[in-house]
Amino acid sequence: MFIISQLSLRLQPHTVTGMSWKLLARPFSMYRRQFAKTATIHRRIPVPNFAARTFNLSETKSPPVITTNVESQCQEKIFNIADGDSGSDDRATAIRNMKYTFLFLGLSLTAVGSYVILVLGRPPEDENGQTVADEYSNSPIWQQYVLRGLRQIKQFALFIQQPSRDKLLPDPLTYPYYQPPYTLVLEFTDVLAHPEWTYQTGWRFKKRPGVDYMLENLAGLYEIVVFTAEPGITIFPVIEALDQRGLISYKLVRDSTHFIDGHHVKNLEKLNRDLTKVIVVDWNSQSVKFHADNHFALERWAGGDDDNTLVELTAFLKTIAETDIEDVRDVLRFYKQFENPLNTFQQKRMEYMENQKHTRDKPIGQPGDSVKRLLSALL
Repeated sequence: MFIISQLSLRLQPHTVTGMSWKLLARPFSMYRRQFAKTATIHRRIPVPNFAARTFNLSETKSPPVITTNVESQCQEKIFNIADGDSGSDDRATAIRNMKYTFLFLGLSLTAVGSYVILVLGRPPEDENGQTVADEYSNSPIWQQYVLRGLRQIKQFALFIQQPSRDKLLPDPLTYPYYQPPYTLVLEFTDVLAHPEWTYQTGWRFKKRPGVDYMLENLAGLYEIVVFTAEPGITIFPVIEALDQRGLISYKLVRDSTHFIDGHHVKNLEKLNRDLTKVIVVDWNSQSVKFHADNHFALERWAGGDDDNTLVELTAFLKTIAETDIEDVRDVLRFYKQFENPLNTFQQKRMEYMENQKHTRDKPIGQPGDSVKRLLSALL
C-alpha cells in the first residue's frame, strides 16, 4: 500500500507542495483522505479505482468479497450442494413412499383376487339352494374355489372374444314377404366411407363416390348388411346419415365380431345365412380369414375423389345375381387369381358384348343358352 502511494508522490511532486512530511506518520486512512482531497482540487492526477478499493479494504475489519453474477450463482450452487443433507433426506422419503405404494397395491390386488375367487369359486347350487357336486368336489376346499374361479374367468374371456349372440341376423323372410336370394356383407371403414381428422372439425367420415349408385342398384338383388369392427356408438349415426333411404337391411358392429389373435374377425357361421349365397367385400383379408372363399378383396380407399371402384363393383355383383349363380364361392375363387379382379371382369364383359354382336343374326336357341354363354364368357 505504501509503495503505491509513494510512487504517486514521486510522479507529481508539486501536488504535495506545502504538505508536511508528518502526514506520513499519521494513520494511513487520514493520509488517503488528504491525498484524495488534493487530487480533487488540482484535477491533475485521476485517482485509480484499484487504489480507492485498496484503501477501503484497509478500513474494514472483515474485507468483503466482490463477485460477479456468474460467481454468485456458482456459489449458490456450491452452497446447495454442500448442504446436501436435505436432498438425501428427500430421496430417502421418496423411496419410502414408493415402497409403501407398492405394498398398498399388492395388498389391494391380493384382497380383490381373494374376493373374486371366493365369489366365483362357490360350488353350484340347484333351484332349492342345495349344493350340487361337480368335477371339483373331491378336491381340497381351497383348490375347489381356485379351480372354479379360474374356470369362470376363462368363460368370461371367451364370452368377450366371441360374438355376442349365436345368430347375428334373424331368420330369412318367408312367403308372402320377399327375401333377396343373395347376401352382401360390406365393410364400412375405407369401403363405403373414409375417416378424416382436421383441427377445425375433428373426426369426420367422407362418403365414397358411387355409394348411392351401388345401394340403389343392388337393393333388390342382395340383402345388404354392413358389418364392421367399429363400435356401434360411433358408427350407427354415420350409417344412418349415409343411408337416408334405408336400403341397408342390417348393421353389425364390433360386438358381433370374433376377437382372435388381435383381429376382429367376421365369423360367417353365425350370420344365419347360406354361405353359398354370401359375398363379403372388405379390404382386410384378416377380418374374413375363417371364410376366405366368400371374400372379395378391394383396395383400401384413401379418400380420393376420382375413385370409380364401387361403380365397377356394382356391375360385377349385379351380373352374379342376374345369372343366378348357385355357389358364389366358385366365381370369387376364379377372380382371386387375377391381380385386379374388377379390370379382368370388365375385359371379359367387353369380349362377351363383342361376341353378342356377331351372333344377333343367328337363330335363337333355348332360353338358358344366353345365361350359359355369359357364364362361359365371364368364368
